[in-house]
Amino acid sequence: MPLAVYILGLSIFAQGTSELMLAGLLPEMAADLGVSVPDAGLLISAFAMGMLVGAPVLAVVTLRWPRRTALLTFLVVFALSHVVGALTSSYGTLFATRVVGAFVYAGFWAVAASTTLGLVPANARGKAMGVLAGGLTVATIIGLSAGTVIGQHLGWRAAFWAVAALSVLAGAGILATIPGGRPGAAATGDTRPAPASGDEPRTGAAAPTGATAGTGATAGIGAGAGPRVATELRSMTSPKLWLAYSTTALTTGALLASFSYLSVLLVDTTGLDSAWVPAVLALYGVGCLIGITIGGRTADARPFLSLYTGIAGLVVTSAALALAASVPLLAVPLIFLLGAFGFATNPALNTRVFALAKNAPTLAAAVNVSSFNVGITVGPWLGGLSIGAGLGYPSVAWIGAAIGAASLATVLVSGRLHRAEAAALPEPSENGEIRSTL
Repeated sequence: MPLAVYILGLSIFAQGTSELMLAGLLPEMAADLGVSVPDAGLLISAFAMGMLVGAPVLAVVTLRWPRRTALLTFLVVFALSHVVGALTSSYGTLFATRVVGAFVYAGFWAVAASTTLGLVPANARGKAMGVLAGGLTVATIIGLSAGTVIGQHLGWRAAFWAVAALSVLAGAGILATIPGGRPGAAATGDTRPAPASGDEPRTGAAAPTGATAGTGATAGIGAGAGPRVATELRSMTSPKLWLAYSTTALTTGALLASFSYLSVLLVDTTGLDSAWVPAVLALYGVGCLIGITIGGRTADARPFLSLYTGIAGLVVTSAALALAASVPLLAVPLIFLLGAFGFATNPALNTRVFALAKNAPTLAAAVNVSSFNVGITVGPWLGGLSIGAGLGYPSVAWIGAAIGAASLATVLVSGRLHRAEAAALPEPSENGEIRSTL
């Protein structure tokens, strides 16, 4: 695996820490800002709203930018948004900085995903995306728990300063490992040195199957690509692709409905001392790491099996957590399983959209990022509504189970469409001629 892929994963860790750490800081932030816990929870949805809009917009705006320039620009703005957030005492200003930071984080995700998939052969895309998304997984283990500890002892603002510093370090890694110059050589799959005009050299090995434009994430992005945006837009009309986006949004919403309120659930319902919350959240992160590692190994060969298993496990675990939230010996291991099943689906959710939109790699990645953030927005929002209605913190897990069931239904439909399409493909006869199976 190229070093640059790991650096991109490290960059996602830096930014993902900010995305996740609010789940462990809600009580402190609510008290400091003078708002309710559900209102503080809306800061999680604010982040998701910024990512929802930012991914497709910035993917198109920066389509012809050098990848390194785009990634560094996003990181600088992200770091500055956290500096402002750490200095403000206004809930409204903090809300705005969360939107702005998430806006560029979404752009980073889209460009990083397309860059990552362009660095590896087609049969290693699931593993590469596992490494990239693994940065977010490590953030759930280290960043989330460390941010919670920092917030409890030094204040939530110190956690924001730490994220800004991490972002600067990540930028140094990007500067050192991602080539400069305009995207171009990858458009044809040419492995020869780039011309002296300044076109960016090809940064990944050609796929052994002779992949050309459209099979790698950076394919087709470059000088001479012409109406690139129009080409990608035409490739985004497949109903199966949008069904896959629905699966992404619903699966994410199912996980985030419960995850966003874990810290307060553990204290108010499970009865744990707040000092134990970082440890349980770290255990959740370990589950995420195990889940995404297994999912990364199965996503390329068995994407539907990965989705069926992960989403069904998420539904069952969410329902069990709702029933056993008041029993520590049951709730804690269920939170571990919540992370494992929730993140096991991540590589398959990412790679499936590229399989369905081979001629729109950049826009496909961007819209998938937006789909993730539809779930991140809706999940906490529905959870907040149930808490505000007096249904208690365990109710968020029931909401997660319901959303997960809807997600599983979309996978079942996708699976049937896939099998029907496969059955309709022509197959070779004994003498090598093609005969139709219809």
